[in-house]
Amino acid sequence: MRIPPRSILADFLKLGRTSNEVGCGGRAASRARHGIRGVYSGHGLEAAVLNIRSVGCNQLHSMTTWAPFAIGHGYHSDVRAGENTGKERIAVIGSGNWGSVAAKLVATNALSHENIHDEVRMWVFEETLANGEKLTQVINKNKINVKYLPNVNLGVNVVADPNLENTVKDATMLVFCTPHQFVESICKQLQGKVNPNAKAISLIKGMEVKPDGPVMLSKLITKHLGIDCSVLMGANIANEVAMEQFSEATVGYKADTSIAKSWVQAFATPYFHVAAIKDVEGVELCGTLKNVVAIAAGFVDGLGMGNNTKAAIMRIGLKEMIGFSKLLFPTVSDATFFESCGVADLITTCFGGRNRKVAEAYARNGGKRSFDELEAELLGGQKLQGVLTAGEVFQVLKARNWEKKFPLFATVHKIAIGHLPPSTIVDYDNESAQKLHRNPSVGVIG
Repeated sequence: MRIPPRSILADFLKLGRTSNEVGCGGRAASRARHGIRGVYSGHGLEAAVLNIRSVGCNQLHSMTTWAPFAIGHGYHSDVRAGENTGKERIAVIGSGNWGSVAAKLVATNALSHENIHDEVRMWVFEETLANGEKLTQVINKNKINVKYLPNVNLGVNVVADPNLENTVKDATMLVFCTPHQFVESICKQLQGKVNPNAKAISLIKGMEVKPDGPVMLSKLITKHLGIDCSVLMGANIANEVAMEQFSEATVGYKADTSIAKSWVQAFATPYFHVAAIKDVEGVELCGTLKNVVAIAAGFVDGLGMGNNTKAAIMRIGLKEMIGFSKLLFPTVSDATFFESCGVADLITTCFGGRNRKVAEAYARNGGKRSFDELEAELLGGQKLQGVLTAGEVFQVLKARNWEKKFPLFATVHKIAIGHLPPSTIVDYDNESAQKLHRNPSVGVIG
C-alpha cells in the first residue's frame, strides 16, 4: 500500500476534526480520522472526501478544508450527468466575484446533502487570459477562478461551462448572479430551455425600468422563464465570505415555505447564516437601493468629510430606502429593513465594497474622471451597479414627480452624471429632506 504524503495525512486529520466541530457525531469523526488507511488504499483521495457522507456528517464546514484532495485528482460524480435521480441539480448563472462565491457555497452543500446532486455547473462568460488559456479551462483544471476570485478553491464538484444552455440543462435550482443589465437578455435566451419545475433565486442588485414602471429582476426572471424566483441579499462582501468569515444573508420568498427551505439548505453553512422571510420585494429593494446610498457614502469619504457626515448620509439613505420601497410596494414589511439584507447590508456596503470604493475615487478626482474610466481601472473587469441603479431610480422619481421626496437619491444620480459636483452630496434640498424625516409614518411621504 502506498502511504499518502504527510501533508495530505495532516489535512485529512484536520478534516476529521472539522467534521466533529460542525455536528458529526464522535463516532463519525473517529471514523474520519482513523479510517484513512482503508479509504485511501481502496478508493483514492476523492472517495476519502465523499466518504464523509457515509460517516454521517450532514454539513461540511468548508470546501477549502479539503481542497488539497481536489486539486490534481479530478471530480468523479456518483451519478451520471442527466440521469433522473430525483435529486435537485444546481446551476449558477454567472461567475464573477460574487457568482464564484455562490458556487463555492452551494458546491459545499451539494456534497453534504443527499437530496442535492453533487455536480454544480457554473456558467462562465468565456474569456481568454493573458497566457492564452481559456478561463473555463483554468477553472476546471485548478478549481479556482483566477480572474475574479483568485486563491480560493471553489470545490472539486464545480464545473465551469461556457455554454449557457448546457449549464442549465436538467437543473432544478437556478442561481442568478450576473450584472443586472444582462438579466433580461439571458432570460430571453433561456426561454423554453429550462426545466418547467425548476425554481430560481436572484443574487442580483438592480431593477429594470419599463415604460409602465419599475420591474424587479426576480419578477423579470419569473415572467420570461415561468418559474418561481426568490432572492438572496445580505451583508456579505464576496471576498470576506470566500475567506469564510462569519456573515449573514436573507432569502426573500413569495409564499411556498418549502422553496424557502430549499434555498436556505443550498446556501447556509456554519460561517454563512441564512434566514428566510416572506417579502421578495422588500429584500430585493434593500439589496438594490443600498448601492445608491453606498455611492453617496463614497463621495463623503472622497471629500474627507468624516464619520459624522457619513453616518448622517447613511441614516438619510436608509429613510429614503424605506420610503421608496413602501411607495412602490405597500406590502413591504418594516421588519425587513432590520434583517441582514437591510441595515446590516447598508452598513457593510457603505464601509466596503466596490460602489463606495469607486465613488470615493470619483470625488477625490473632483468628478473629472468618469465612473466608466474608474470602473475599468479599479474593478478588474467587475461591473459597478450603484451608478446604473441610481439612474434607474431617478427615472422612477422623475416619472412620478418624486424628486423632492427623495433628494439624496436624486442628488447621487446628478453627481454621478456630472450635473453636480461631488460636494453637493451634503447640499441637496434640505427643506424636503427635513419634511421627509419629520414624518413618523414611513411610506407616507409628503
